[in-house]
Amino acid sequence: MNRHVNAIAGRLSLRHPQRRSLEILDRITEIAPPGKGADVAAMLAAIRSEFPSVTDFERDFPSLCFALATGVGKTRLMGAFISYLHLAHGIDNFFVLAPNLTIYNKLIADFSDRNHPKYVFRGIAEFAIDAPSIITGDNYDQHDPRSGTFPGGVRINIFNISKINAEMRGGRSGQRSPRIKRLSEYIGESYFDYLAGLPDLVMLMDESHRYRASAGIRAINELKPILGLELTATPFVETPRGAVAFRNVIVDYPLGRAMADGFVKEPAVVTRKNFNPAGMSAEEIERLKLEDGLRLHESVKVELETYARETDNAIVKPFLLVIARDTTHAGQLSELIKSDKFFAGRYRDKVIQVDSSKTGAEEEAMIGRLLKVEHSDEPTEIVVHVNMLKEGWDVTNLYTIVPLRAANARILIEQSIGRGLRLPYGKRTGVTAVDRLNIVAHDRFQEIVAEANRPDSAMHLQTLVLDADALGQQTTTVVSQSQLASNLGLTPAHATSSTTVAGHDQAPAFTRPDEQKVAQITYEVIRKLENQPQVLPTIEYLKKPEIQAAIVKAVEQQHQPSQLELAGVTEKPDFAAVVAKTVELVTQQTIDIPRILVVPRGEVKSGFNAFSLRLDTLKYPAVSDELWIQHLRTNQLEVVSAGPGGSDEARLEDYVVSGLVAFDDVSYDEHADLLYDLAAQTVRHFEGYLSEDDTRKVLRCYQRDIARYIHAQMQAHYWEDVVGYEVKVSKGFTELKQSAYSHSVQEATANYRVEPADKSNMAKYLFGGFERCLYPVQRFDSDSERKLAVILEREASKWFKPAKGQFRISYRNGADHLEYQPDFVAETAVTIYMLEPKKRTELDDPLVIAKKDAAVKWCANASGHAASYGGKPWRYLLIPHDEIVGNMTLDGLAARFACGS
Repeated sequence: MNRHVNAIAGRLSLRHPQRRSLEILDRITEIAPPGKGADVAAMLAAIRSEFPSVTDFERDFPSLCFALATGVGKTRLMGAFISYLHLAHGIDNFFVLAPNLTIYNKLIADFSDRNHPKYVFRGIAEFAIDAPSIITGDNYDQHDPRSGTFPGGVRINIFNISKINAEMRGGRSGQRSPRIKRLSEYIGESYFDYLAGLPDLVMLMDESHRYRASAGIRAINELKPILGLELTATPFVETPRGAVAFRNVIVDYPLGRAMADGFVKEPAVVTRKNFNPAGMSAEEIERLKLEDGLRLHESVKVELETYARETDNAIVKPFLLVIARDTTHAGQLSELIKSDKFFAGRYRDKVIQVDSSKTGAEEEAMIGRLLKVEHSDEPTEIVVHVNMLKEGWDVTNLYTIVPLRAANARILIEQSIGRGLRLPYGKRTGVTAVDRLNIVAHDRFQEIVAEANRPDSAMHLQTLVLDADALGQQTTTVVSQSQLASNLGLTPAHATSSTTVAGHDQAPAFTRPDEQKVAQITYEVIRKLENQPQVLPTIEYLKKPEIQAAIVKAVEQQHQPSQLELAGVTEKPDFAAVVAKTVELVTQQTIDIPRILVVPRGEVKSGFNAFSLRLDTLKYPAVSDELWIQHLRTNQLEVVSAGPGGSDEARLEDYVVSGLVAFDDVSYDEHADLLYDLAAQTVRHFEGYLSEDDTRKVLRCYQRDIARYIHAQMQAHYWEDVVGYEVKVSKGFTELKQSAYSHSVQEATANYRVEPADKSNMAKYLFGGFERCLYPVQRFDSDSERKLAVILEREASKWFKPAKGQFRISYRNGADHLEYQPDFVAETAVTIYMLEPKKRTELDDPLVIAKKDAAVKWCANASGHAASYGGKPWRYLLIPHDEIVGNMTLDGLAARFACGS
């Protein structure tokens, strides 16, 4: 494999289907090197010998189609292709075709704007120094190849191919007949001749299915490129006789695979519990679907905000898409949504209608405006449209779809989900509501589920049944910031209409605006001192006169009087007094949580010891010919050899080794001997009950699952050789992070002392009424946690449940390094406790033990730091849930369940 493939794949963080595509391009350049005047027939024969799915280039030049599902990343793959062809083969000239104005503008931004979040060459060092020149349909005439100013290096030409087609009057009266405008006419004869004469022009075709139906697109043959690279999610052309598949598909990564691999949202078809359409008119069903879709949308909006605040991510504003029958229907729906009869007019200013009667430039401009629905400050939450799911509308925040047009189940599925699959954070989060696309289809529910569950279906949909009572409950994102933040008059950033701030009615410690302003500046100065542990190793150091004097000086320098504060007229705040009071609040309402880094000293060596695999449960049967043919046809194989139906590995062991080196913690160079030993054990195991041919098929069909099975066993034999570890404290203490919860508006805050009515559903409750908790409200995962809170309120001077990201306690789970957040932290007069209540049956779970060991080490390091500055020691308690009872004291729990010394 060319060394550039690994480098580019790593720098651009390519997903495995993208990397696989790049590997195949690398292989193509080996077996059929592209070049001007190359024998096209011979190249086809060479490629077809390894990739039987390629039966025809379908153009006058070698052209290959990479069919990747929507949302997987075709534009980034184009950047990888260009980087590879330039770095590995010295190719400098590229011609990129866009099918419409929207994609044309998007490609220009993606390829040229280095500050754009989707810049395709970010990480390619060679292009950071000498970026490619972007020549477009709007500026090509400024570049005369014969002039001395023509750009050198890599040149990427981006053109909107739809401009090639023009129309003129002709034929019968009132009709138009098409006239094909030649490509040379569009881009100018001289520039066209220059491009056609280049010895290394490579053509990239985005959404290449758009270049098949019109005979006019044959004009691209006139450019005589040495290679064509086509990208599409739909590798077929619709004709009156049905879909005609491309004959040059070399990679086929369908939507079903993308869903299974977690690269796109998980679509779910939605209905209402006990829905019965009997006696309901079509209009009533339509209205119910629309209203339920809006209620679901509101719920999703809250879940997205809650997730964002929990994880310090940007807040995603979702929108709902309504698919109307026609423009008249769309207008009626828009008027209904804007009326006072629909949710009291709440969405009057939040709906836009997309008129599908618009064509050409008007249509492109309209779709361009739709891109604004992703912006958090754009009010649109509902888009009503007719058949406008076009390529180029690459939004990531479409979460709810209400199809109200008549169509068969397959068309409803395909047209409904296409534009809503992209993930806002680029990957799945593990939070169902954030990772799911909802299709509201009460009256078509069973039909759509049956269609999706057909054996030949590309996808299998989840199902979601809405409860009418639950739908009526309005939810909100409750932001629980620390009592300290509320006392200082701070408010959560980016509050939305769905945000509720817990304890917002709490009176701030400073009532005068000028003093509150000084207090907030003081807190900002203290937060900066967090990062100087040599100056501020613990909170108590804030009380030192020299520290307070330095804070006062910094605050005075940063304080800017407001325009209403006239010199000599308005009384100036007492900076020293406000700083002293702020310091007192910080010390009272914060717990010393240092930021501890444990770094290896000297060179770190690691690897895996040799061992004997346990293979008794690995009993794959022989793969039937029918299944084998289906696997080859649909490319469901996790193969490392070239393409579907490609050549076999030379050795059976290579299938296992190829699967194992895909894991991040396995290096071929360092582990080759062990990998081949494990592979040999695996091959012997299968050959013990299968023929060599059947063993080969099993290893190919189940390569990924077999590799995962072996890799899991390797983790028990991992070793690490380190001279020693050095403990570094990067912060003496850390500010308390805010928590966020999704909560029903109708559900009042519960009293933490009272046992809840429904202990099986603790997530529905937010508990309050605390006196010593550092937050106004808390959520508990079990009633045992609630009982522990009762004990801490009685026994501790202050306590809280840490928000996500509060601690940086690293532990290992297989190949992954994860962060552990303890359930509780509590401080007494002499000790700081980290407490973890756990079901008794889970105490011996390896994951619980791994977290415990990591926490015990953290507490030991934190205690060592505290001892150096007269601080309190830390202790870790792992407490069985059934030992948490009302008469227990914190000292009693510590005596029995403290871990470590």
